[in-house]
Amino acid sequence: MSVKTLLIVYHSLTDGTRQMAEAVRAGAAAEAEVTVRMLHASQAGPDDVLAADGLVFATPENLAAISGQLKDFFDRSYYPVLDRVNGRAYASLICAGSDGHNAARQIERIATGWRLKAVAEPVIVCTHAQTPEAILAPKQIAPEELERCRALGEAMAAGLALGVF
Repeated sequence: MSVKTLLIVYHSLTDGTRQMAEAVRAGAAAEAEVTVRMLHASQAGPDDVLAADGLVFATPENLAAISGQLKDFFDRSYYPVLDRVNGRAYASLICAGSDGHNAARQIERIATGWRLKAVAEPVIVCTHAQTPEAILAPKQIAPEELERCRALGEAMAAGLALGVF
């Protein structure tokens, strides 16, 4: 059996999304037959996507959209990998102040274009940050929310290792 690769591409301004992505990485790391790579969106590109068997996209929701850094990653990577990653597994993480669903829909539309296979519902964590001060403040994601992210990483890695995805 060959080692599979799970790529986590994230952007985080106030540390909430990074915590969620780290929890996915921790969950996936328990699977010996899966290599986990976690890259900031500014550092990830088409070659990283092509080398991955599974993908997790993690972003804060900014103004009801994915972050500019994650959008930049998709802008740089979309056409170079189009029709070259069909059927690969993906999931998404959204750290939102109030909703998160629009950012999840944006990722879903991009993933549909890449013909990726969603293997889980988006994990959306709502911080309820509504004032400028609260929005910009460093976040501390609750342990039960991080556990949801860890479980997603564990399930994705297991699915990759078993060849389910």
